[in-house]
Amino acid sequence: MKSIHVPIIIETDEDGIFIVSCPQFKGCHTYGKTIDEALVRIKEVIELCMEDSLADHHNTN
Repeated sequence: MKSIHVPIIIETDEDGIFIVSCPQFKGCHTYGKTIDEALVRIKEVIELCMEDSLADHHNTN
């Protein structure tokens, strides 16, 4: 699989939950109880957002 690099933002809420988002894609965010869990989840969400973005691109041509 091809490796890509996208920016992510990691924050914690008042309960200590890690909130992770990728500003490259609209609506691309998730959370985790640990930072490792949040990072695994954001990778999955980024992949889904990329698939959606690619599908949208193909549908407009």
